[in-house]
Amino acid sequence: MTVDVRLRRGRGALGFSFFAQGVAFALLVTRIPAIQDRYGISDGLLPAFLAAVPILAGAASVATEHLVKRVPPSAVLRWAQPVVLLALLGVGAGTRLWHVAVALGVFGLSVGALDASMNMLGVSLQRAYGRSIMLGFHAAYSLGGIVGASAAWAGAHWRLDLFVSYLPAVAVLVPGVLLASRRYADARPVPVAQKEGWPPNGGKLLLPLCLVMACAYIGDSTVANWSAKYLQDVLGSSEQLATVPYNVYMVTTLIGRAVGDLGVRRFGAAGLVRGGTVVAAGGFAVVAAAPGAWTGMLGFTMLGLGLCVIVPQTFAAAGRLFPGASDTAIARLNIFNYAGFLIGSPLVGGIGDAWSYRGAMLVPMVLVLVTLFHARSFGADGARYGVGHERPRVVDVGRGGNGV
Repeated sequence: MTVDVRLRRGRGALGFSFFAQGVAFALLVTRIPAIQDRYGISDGLLPAFLAAVPILAGAASVATEHLVKRVPPSAVLRWAQPVVLLALLGVGAGTRLWHVAVALGVFGLSVGALDASMNMLGVSLQRAYGRSIMLGFHAAYSLGGIVGASAAWAGAHWRLDLFVSYLPAVAVLVPGVLLASRRYADARPVPVAQKEGWPPNGGKLLLPLCLVMACAYIGDSTVANWSAKYLQDVLGSSEQLATVPYNVYMVTTLIGRAVGDLGVRRFGAAGLVRGGTVVAAGGFAVVAAAPGAWTGMLGFTMLGLGLCVIVPQTFAAAGRLFPGASDTAIARLNIFNYAGFLIGSPLVGGIGDAWSYRGAMLVPMVLVLVTLFHARSFGADGARYGVGHERPRVVDVGRGGNGV
């Protein structure tokens, strides 16, 4: 088998992994009211259950940093992803409060290892390809999110039991990810003399990207958690129309990521991220000032197109910044994914309750604009994989240390 074929198969397999994770996560978060009803979780206890998942995921991301020094990221992903899917099924299968607590705990731990190892492999493949492909992986995740949310809607519409609602997806995806995992393309080992450890100033160098990651997820969680309430309570939409913004956001996220790699090759990573940041900030401004529901929908559409490019390019930038220790960088950066998710919803909700929800929408707008101050961290010419910058041939996957 040539290296070219190995890379193509690895890319397709990893794309399916991103898709499967999008389905699983959407099935979980969109059925939270049903999970709460099934187990009798009070409104006071629910935030603790929801916060436990990203906290455990962050801990697992840290553990993955050390684990991939002994086993390749593909091995971590190969076993973490089926566990995530089975934990999802466990959420729907239990009958007592401790059942769902255990299932969500397993889900959180395994999803942290999955997210870290999945993005490690994505960065590895992007380097081997010599051109931007990272946004395509995250586009597959967005597509999975749309499929998962649609399946969840069908389950809720037909009043299916949670277990029955989750079972078809798990039954299809578990064999699928196990088969795909046979084609993951890890970096080949490099001589010890060429490997690099974590530099003494690594934390300082990585910090700007960590801030960007956290702010991007604060923006994303704002849309996920508050778009429906905002449209209905502030902009006076119908209950039906209030369900549309998040779907629009997901669709525009998919579109933006599907074409985003072309943007990186044309304008460079920093240029694309700057453009996405301005569009996202404009989206929050439109939402905050919207006189009615349809103008608010325009704002959420802008948010999807703007925010969608930031997270994939932040992972890619970490890989370029630490070519000999990229697995470590990605595992640490991944923690701020969960930090932003934890901070975003209560931050906007608290400001909205204390002041106004229009004013609350300006907070993620300001935080997203932080990205403009750190755009240099995304690189210049070295991050542009377009004409004049692509490598003349597909290189061996074994370039670089620590899995990339």
